[in-house]
Amino acid sequence: MNIFNNLGIVFALLGAVLAALMPGIASAKGVGAAGQAAAGVVTDDPAKFGKVLVLQLLPGTQGIYGLLIAFITLSQIGIMGGSTTPISAVKGLLYLCSCLPMAIVGYKSALDQAKASISSIGLVAKRPDQFGKAMIFPAMVETYAILALLVSILSIGGVGNLHV
Repeated sequence: MNIFNNLGIVFALLGAVLAALMPGIASAKGVGAAGQAAAGVVTDDPAKFGKVLVLQLLPGTQGIYGLLIAFITLSQIGIMGGSTTPISAVKGLLYLCSCLPMAIVGYKSALDQAKASISSIGLVAKRPDQFGKAMIFPAMVETYAILALLVSILSIGGVGNLHV
């Protein structure tokens, strides 16, 4: 048996793992850092808990998006159903490439969204009446995670329809 016969599934699995792993790590780090800032605010004013909690959770969405891409990829290659069909190395590489937008942009945007969330938590600490405006700053970073999610979903679907 030639080891190269299995490279397609290896590449596809690598893409799924990276899509879940990289944004997941960054989301965990971002939610943790924002949680530290939020805890400081709640220490001074417990009534602000709800507002800072929402801001703390925002960097966690990229981890969810990455997990979604991993599930979609795994279902496309047959892992979720329990039986896999052979995947060519070319198709495996295409799946890997399809997962990279979410893996890379998800990682970077979660870290940057955490910074925006922490700053917005500081804004709410001083001016709780500005919560609506404070939400806009981290939400703008979310836009790029959503775009990467869409590109990965469309790409994975396209690869699934190819006969290579």
